[in-house]
Amino acid sequence: MDPQRSPPPRGGGGNRGIRAAIAAAAAAVFGGYLVLLVGMPTNAYKQTWLPLLRAKTTTTYFGTNQGATFMVFTSPLLLIALLGCVYLHLGKKSEINNIKSGDGENRLDIWKRPMIIKGLGIVSRIELAFFLMFIALLIWNLATYFHNDFAKITPKSAAQSGHKVWEAKLDMAALRLGLVGNIALTFLFFPVTRGSSVLQFLGLTSEASVKYHIWLGHIVMTFFTAHGLAYVIFWASTHQLSQMVKWENTGVSNLAGELSLLAGLILWATTFPRIRRRMFELFFYTHHLYTLFLFFFVLHVGTSFASIMLPGFFLFLIDRYLRFLQSRQHVRLVSARVLPCHTVELNFSKSKGVNYTPTSIMFINVPSISKLQWHPFTISSSSSLESDKISVIIKGEGKWTTKLNDLIASPTPPDRLDVSIEGPYGPASTDFLRHDLLVMVGGGSGVTPFISIIRELIHTAETLNRRSPRILLIAAFRNSADLTILDLILPISGAPPHLSNLSLQVEAYVTREKQPAPEKKAARAVWFKPAPLDAPLTATLGDDNNWLWLAAIVAASFVIYLVSIGTLTRFYIYPVDRNSNKVYASAARGALHVAFVCAAVAAAATAGFVWNKARSAATQIRSMEGATPTASPESCCYNADREMESLPQQSLAESVNVHYGERPDLKRYLFERKESSVGVLVCGPKKLRHQVANICSSGLAENLHFESISFSW
Repeated sequence: MDPQRSPPPRGGGGNRGIRAAIAAAAAAVFGGYLVLLVGMPTNAYKQTWLPLLRAKTTTTYFGTNQGATFMVFTSPLLLIALLGCVYLHLGKKSEINNIKSGDGENRLDIWKRPMIIKGLGIVSRIELAFFLMFIALLIWNLATYFHNDFAKITPKSAAQSGHKVWEAKLDMAALRLGLVGNIALTFLFFPVTRGSSVLQFLGLTSEASVKYHIWLGHIVMTFFTAHGLAYVIFWASTHQLSQMVKWENTGVSNLAGELSLLAGLILWATTFPRIRRRMFELFFYTHHLYTLFLFFFVLHVGTSFASIMLPGFFLFLIDRYLRFLQSRQHVRLVSARVLPCHTVELNFSKSKGVNYTPTSIMFINVPSISKLQWHPFTISSSSSLESDKISVIIKGEGKWTTKLNDLIASPTPPDRLDVSIEGPYGPASTDFLRHDLLVMVGGGSGVTPFISIIRELIHTAETLNRRSPRILLIAAFRNSADLTILDLILPISGAPPHLSNLSLQVEAYVTREKQPAPEKKAARAVWFKPAPLDAPLTATLGDDNNWLWLAAIVAASFVIYLVSIGTLTRFYIYPVDRNSNKVYASAARGALHVAFVCAAVAAAATAGFVWNKARSAATQIRSMEGATPTASPESCCYNADREMESLPQQSLAESVNVHYGERPDLKRYLFERKESSVGVLVCGPKKLRHQVANICSSGLAENLHFESISFSW
C-alpha cells in the first residue's frame, strides 16, 4: 500500500485501526493466492493438493472441478475487492480534504524515482520490481511445467502414443504455454476497471494503470499465439490438421480456441502505438473484439479452467455495466469558452455531492459526432471551488475533437448539445500539500491537468486558509495563440476576488514565434439552453456510500450467479449426465455460465443504480434549477466581461512571463530549486516526459519528486 494515497484521519484512531486490519487481511489473502500460483505447476499441487481439494468440494451443484476453482482461484480476488470497498469507505468518512498534507521524508521516495526502460516507458523502481516479479512468476510456472512434463516423456512413452520424442514434447509445451498465458489473462482486466476498488485500494488510478493493461495484453497474446502455433505445427507434423476444425462435445474445443485467437490477433494488431495513434477509430472499434475473444475462450477451455480468470473480468463487467447505465443520461452542458487556438472548455452541471480529486478524468460521448466513440479528458475544474459545475478542456487535434471544436466555435453554435459522460475517475486522494514547491511542466494541451490542481490550491489558500505550496508552471506552446489556454486557469465563474494567498508563477514559452502576435484574440463564452431531459452529472451509486453500494453489487451478483448456475447444474445438467449415455456438451455449459454471469451482473447493478437514482431525484432537480445561467435563454453568445476581464484575471496576468523563440531550460529550473521538497509533475509529449524524468532520476537533486501524468489510450 502507498501510505501517501490514504486520506488523513480526523480525530481518534478507530478507522485507522480498522483500515489497517483490513489492509492486513487483504495482504494475507493475496499472499495465499500467490502461493497457490507459485505451487500450481509443481507435482505436489497436482498429485496431492488438487485431488484432496476436489474430493472435498465435489458436489452435484458445481461438479468435480468447478467448486474447487471457485474456492481457491475466484473467491480470493473477489474478497480483496470487497475488502477494498470497505477500506475506501472508511477512508472517505475520515477524510478532511481531497488534498493530503504530509510531513517529513517519505521512505518510499527512492523507490518512486523514475526510470526510462525501452519498451516500458517511464516506470518507477516499484513498478519495475513488481513487473520483474510477475515475469519471474510466469517463467517459474513455464520452466516447472516443462521440467516435470518433459521428464516423463521417453522414447518408449512417445512411441506408445505414435509420436516422436520432439513431437510429444511440442504437444506438451503447447498445452503449458496456454496454461501460463491464462495467469496473465487473470490480471488483464484489473487495470482497465475504472471504478475499481482494487486499484484505489493500492493507491492507483485507471488512467495511470492503462500501461499495465498494455504490458499484460502483449504477454497474454504472446503466450496464446505461441500456444496456437505450437499446436498447428504439432498437427501438421503428425498429419492431423483435421484437428483444427474439430469441435468436441466434451473437453477442449479446437475450433473455438482458434476463433478466440483470431479475434485476439485482430485486436492485438491495432494496439501498437503507430496504428493506435494514426487510426484511433480502427483501434477503438476492433478493441470490442475482446467479447468474442473471451466468449470463445470459455467455450474452448471449459468453465472450470475459465473460472481462474473470472474475478478480473467479473469486476470489469460490473464496472462496464454501471458505466453503461450512467451514460444513458444526457448531462446538461451549461456553457463553453471558445479559445482562438482551436480549444474549448466545456462546463457541465453536476450534483454538489459529486466530489473528485485534481487530475481526475471523465469520458465524453457526443452522439451527433459519433454514437459509439468515447474519449477521455482531464477534468480542469475543482469540486471544492466549483461545487455545481464540472469542466474539461478539449483541443482540436484529432478527427473527433476537431469536429467538436468546429461545432461549438462556429458563428452560429447549436442552442444545445447532447452529451453523455462516464465518470469522473481519479485518485482517492492527492498529496500535493506535502511539498514546498510544485513545478508543473506541460507541453501544449498537456497544461490542462495542472489547471485542476491550481484551482484546488486556490480554494485551499483562499477559503481554508491552509498552507499551500508555491507553484511554478512551465508551459511550452508552439504558437502565441496557444497562450490563451492559460486564461482558463481561473473558472468562468466562482473565482476568488484576489489571488494574494496563492504563490503562482507561470513561465510560458512560445517556441515557433520570435515576437508577440500583433493582436491577441479574446476568448468567447457560449451559453446553451437547458433541455427538460438533461440532468446534472450525478454519482453512479450515490454520493455518500458509493463504495458500500459497489461492495453490495459485487457480492449480490456473485451470489446470484452461484445460486443460479448451481440450481441449473443440480436439477438440469446433472440429471442429463447421470441418466443418459451422453454427457452434457461443454460448449453449451460454457454458454450458460456466460449468460448467467451477465444476467446476475445486470440484475444486481440495475437494482443498485435505480435505487440510488430514485434517492437522488429531488437533489438533481434542485441542482438543475440552481445551475440555470443568468444570461438570457435566447442569448447564444455571452461576452461576460464580469469574468473575462475581472480582477482575478489581471492578477493572473501579472504572474505570467512569456518567452518567444526559445525552449525552457528545464535543468536550470529544476536543479536551482533549494526547497526541501519539490514536486515535479509533467504532462505532454513523450520526449518532454522522458526529459524531465531523466533530470529527476539523475540523483543530482535529492529534493525532486517526480510524477508523470499521461494517457496511453
